[in-house]
Amino acid sequence: MKMVMAVVPKDAAEDVLHALISAGHTATFSSSRGGVLRQAQVRMMIAVKEEELSKVLGLIRASCHTKVKVASDESKTSFFPKAQGSEAEVGGAAIAVWELDSFEIY
Repeated sequence: MKMVMAVVPKDAAEDVLHALISAGHTATFSSSRGGVLRQAQVRMMIAVKEEELSKVLGLIRASCHTKVKVASDESKTSFFPKAQGSEAEVGGAAIAVWELDSFEIY
């Protein structure tokens, strides 16, 4: 089994969850914030059989797309000062996959 951790934009989370559930998968999720512009995100943990991994990654990929956002002086959302009009790529999904030695439900 594999564990997939997907960090997706808050506005794409419902689409990802719907796609996963429709395909017979489940996810544990929680809200988070981060990235250059401190955007609202949802962190999803999905246990998946190895043979289904590419399908799950495809479902996430189909629901998450990146875009460029410009930060103005008024949007100081980071501990680091930004130059006026600085750009950052936002959206999309950050995904990590690792091997599960054990997966049990009690």
